[in-house]
Amino acid sequence: MDDSQQPEDVELETPPSDVFIPPSINAAALLAGDTYSYFSPVPPALLPPQDSPGTAGPPCALGVDEAGRGPVLGPMVYGVFYLPLPLSDPLLRAAHHFDDSKVLTPAVRSALMRTLCTPSSDLHASCGWAVTALSARDIGAGMLRPGGGAAGGAAYNLNAQAMDATVALVRAVYARGVNVREIYVDTIGPPAAYQARLERVFPTAKITVAKKADSLYPCVSAASVCAKVTRDAALETLWKARGRAVNGAGVDVGAEGQEQEDKEADDDKGMAWGSGYPSDGRCVSWLKGHMHPVFGWGPECRFSWGTAKDMLEAAPAKGGGVKVEWPVDEGGDTHRLTDFFVGKDQDRDADELGTWFGTPAGLEAF
Repeated sequence: MDDSQQPEDVELETPPSDVFIPPSINAAALLAGDTYSYFSPVPPALLPPQDSPGTAGPPCALGVDEAGRGPVLGPMVYGVFYLPLPLSDPLLRAAHHFDDSKVLTPAVRSALMRTLCTPSSDLHASCGWAVTALSARDIGAGMLRPGGGAAGGAAYNLNAQAMDATVALVRAVYARGVNVREIYVDTIGPPAAYQARLERVFPTAKITVAKKADSLYPCVSAASVCAKVTRDAALETLWKARGRAVNGAGVDVGAEGQEQEDKEADDDKGMAWGSGYPSDGRCVSWLKGHMHPVFGWGPECRFSWGTAKDMLEAAPAKGGGVKVEWPVDEGGDTHRLTDFFVGKDQDRDADELGTWFGTPAGLEAF
């Protein structure tokens, strides 16, 4: 990864210290480095009527967007948001002013997410949402492991991981009984190719894949807010548990060191590692100051990113990691079943394993 995916505004990408913690935060999974998904309860109004078996619920629009594609720290979060087709513009645009999360302030994003999660609100009563948080550890492992993709062959690149997350989320919404008729997606590559693949997977839906879809279609704007607030809260959770408590050797920094890091965070109005993007000086400084010489960092870091790889592969004298040589097993698994049996004309006394439990059987016994 060349770390070319940079934010348009680092400050807007930096999670605030008082970010709203939505129910989509699974602290245990985040700290373990696991990928996980969260699905909000489906509003009863969107489900098929119980007194009319075989009848579908109201036709819905569903938007898809992501947050955190380019950072070296934290998960990449994919979000989906769905609601009845007639409500898309009046509820999301006119009433609540949803827009691309990158043009909304952190405070506005948090307020919208809080409203969505409040049972008495109109958003909660009419809309559903879900997210998948692809952990930094799993992203890096997929990109660095040859043959990591479901189809085998090349490494499991970021676009493939994003596509699989999108398909799994939409399928799960269908499985919950939601009548999705239209799907809108902010593109992760050439729109035509991405749309053609989704049309093969979801042939009954009208699918639109477009650049800047998060500013064109209200349901995609709402999905971008769900994804962004979840990522912000995930970074906050990781920071409180890992980022502020250890130094480069992986030990507690102590009261004095903790005080200094807290001061740095307060000065930056957030976390000392900033937005998590390689273009953010705070992020690079934190990585340099908190790198373990053998293990690097914890599950908050994407080891496949050039920023992290370059630091680890630098010479120890320049602050790099310790080079580890792994032995190569050149023999491979070449054993045959007959290798475990002794032939008639072999020296039975020399075969310790074969004679351990008694007289070895020859092939004629089988």
